[in-house]
Amino acid sequence: MKRLQLGTISLALLIILTKSSIANALEDGSIKNEESDKEEQNHVPNSISSYGIETVGEMEEDEWEMVQKRGNQFVVNEKPFYINGFNTYWLMVFAVDESTRGKVTEVFQQASSVGMTVCRTWAFNDAQWRALQKSPSVYDEDVFKALDFVVSEAKKYKIRLILSLANNWEAYGGKAQYVKWGKDAGLNVSSDDDFFSHPTLRTYYKNHVKTVLNRVNTLTNMTYKEDPTIFAWELMNEPRCTSDPAGDKLQDWIQEMAFHVKKIDPKHLVEIGVEGFYGPSTPHRTQFNPNSYATQVGTDFIRNHQVLGVDFASAHIYADSWISQQISESHLEFITSWMQSHIEDAEKHLGMPIIFAEFGVSSKDPGYNATYRDNLITSVYKTILNSTKKGGSGGGTLLWQVFPEGTDNMDDGYAIVLSKSPSTSAVVSLQSSRLALFNSMCSSKFQWSCKKKKVIYDPHDEF
Repeated sequence: MKRLQLGTISLALLIILTKSSIANALEDGSIKNEESDKEEQNHVPNSISSYGIETVGEMEEDEWEMVQKRGNQFVVNEKPFYINGFNTYWLMVFAVDESTRGKVTEVFQQASSVGMTVCRTWAFNDAQWRALQKSPSVYDEDVFKALDFVVSEAKKYKIRLILSLANNWEAYGGKAQYVKWGKDAGLNVSSDDDFFSHPTLRTYYKNHVKTVLNRVNTLTNMTYKEDPTIFAWELMNEPRCTSDPAGDKLQDWIQEMAFHVKKIDPKHLVEIGVEGFYGPSTPHRTQFNPNSYATQVGTDFIRNHQVLGVDFASAHIYADSWISQQISESHLEFITSWMQSHIEDAEKHLGMPIIFAEFGVSSKDPGYNATYRDNLITSVYKTILNSTKKGGSGGGTLLWQVFPEGTDNMDDGYAIVLSKSPSTSAVVSLQSSRLALFNSMCSSKFQWSCKKKKVIYDPHDEF
């Protein structure tokens, strides 16, 4: 089916489309109630192409440019880029073998069909099954080619990637594996947190960063650091340094590694990967943490993100892990408060966008049901929209996590198989449609701007 180019839609049609579609979706400057959302989801299109927005196969090659940051918003070609995305961490490992490589394509196809535009995944696997890095600076070329495939395949579906470069946890090696390598080399290390402080272990990590960023994709012949398919580099998945609750050790590591990444690749955005816990530098904000332990893990949301070279903030959302496993409506209240506090801090203190890079609820939780999951996702999406309509720092969200069919063995309880979850797919698709319209309303093709007060049509006035 031929998809319409945004440039072919007249300004009058776009204004009518915007006012009829989104003004109905967001009434009187606020989001509709749940009943209205459910009614609207029943009529949501299968892809955002029904709204006249550029989608797969139709984006001009010169429009596939680097994502950049302008103040507290992401932009592509000077147009806003609000994100509805997802996580699928195992893509590289599945792409190694031809028998499972098709699952990578499937997940991109399904995510693209509901308008998702960003995927977060691992660019590390240290000394494990199908390891990328078998030992310090020793790589398996077949696994690297699998990562090449992931990057190449993502572009086919106009999905950009946040590539995480290491893990705090033992899965896929993590900082514990770096410490083990250090011990094997005769270093005097004992704690996993020595990863953040020992000079040799820092060098191991920096060499890995250099290798990945300078990688030339064997399928596209493009260096990773030059590829617009990569949205951003993430220093580490959920770094914690519990041996130093004051946070100085991790802060020093972030400063060194953000500078290191930017020195190699000044074009791409960089984020840390922290969960978003408030720390000692902002005691007045710790009230928003999910529990008292969160202040003791060595992270410090505002301080961490003030580091030179960090372009946008990240936070995760796991009420069922942080507060209580039992499903509760109070979890939704926490989620809203957690998000609002971080968006406010990103605006007032950091001057940067924030992505809620992981959020979800486990099907293994007592009291879980699909309706609750849809309500939780809807609550997260609404909070982002409330920021978006004001031009705020809420840059987007990434579901944890989207899977294709036939990958049940990888499910940690949070997996969403879109083809088997029509109600959740509708919620996701509706959010994609709303954000796509926001993104389109500042199109330079029509020579009007959301940044100016007096324009033909200011989207922030109508939402």
